[in-house]
Amino acid sequence: MSPALRCRGMRAAVVASVGLSEGPVDSRSGRLLRPPSPAPAAPGARLLRLPGSGAGQAASPERAGWTEALRAAVAELRAGAVLAVPTDTLYGLACSASCSTALRDVYRLKGRSEAKPLAVCLGRVADVYRYCHVRVPEELLKDLLPGPVTLVMERSEALNKDLNPFTPLVGIRIPDHAFMQDLAQMFGGPLALTSANLSSQSSSLNVEEFQDLWPHLSLVIDGGPIGDGQSPECRLGSTVVDLSVPGKFGIIRPGCALESTTAILQQKYGLLPSHGSC
Repeated sequence: MSPALRCRGMRAAVVASVGLSEGPVDSRSGRLLRPPSPAPAAPGARLLRLPGSGAGQAASPERAGWTEALRAAVAELRAGAVLAVPTDTLYGLACSASCSTALRDVYRLKGRSEAKPLAVCLGRVADVYRYCHVRVPEELLKDLLPGPVTLVMERSEALNKDLNPFTPLVGIRIPDHAFMQDLAQMFGGPLALTSANLSSQSSSLNVEEFQDLWPHLSLVIDGGPIGDGQSPECRLGSTVVDLSVPGKFGIIRPGCALESTTAILQQKYGLLPSHGSC
């Protein structure tokens, strides 16, 4: 069976497998129609609010509704869907990096050039070694991850060949956001991640800012506003660093954590800026 058929799957069976069999179900899609907590929904998407959303920080995993939101998100990801999620920098679009159909859907709904890579979101530093050929000290990874940084390294053969097939490199994200770390760990595989906005529009700090995408998504996880929303720096996204050349680093995108990141790389680990680094 092809990867596309596998990841489309039977949504009802996937939902039942992660413990979401209660409540009315759409017989055509197998999707639960009742969210864990009351929330407005747009056609084509469910919207779930994380407990404590609006506080600016990720809610405690022990709070009511956290596990329900995780289960709902994992079910959609395993069914090959695209969903919106909060991170430590911006709202993002996430899908299974192993589902080629879902990857194509991300590019299509964003209007994004397929020549632009998608990042891979993982739940733990230990997972980086499965999907990348790491040539920096483990302590360096732990100093920068989790955090508002994307680390670009040589990809391993464990990644789907349809993910960024035009480059031997991949950008790794572990957001400093409890929900995203729990989601990646519960899903058990790499997630493709990009910003939740049309390619021609600015990035999003709350779910209302990308409502035009809601009809194309299966699920929107509302973690409340990200940052203070007043400073332009809040919309810069993660700092993207190329670590594929031993002993050097290149800044591909300055992002929101440029100073702290370069200080760690240069002062603590003695890495040199590569030629042409921005």
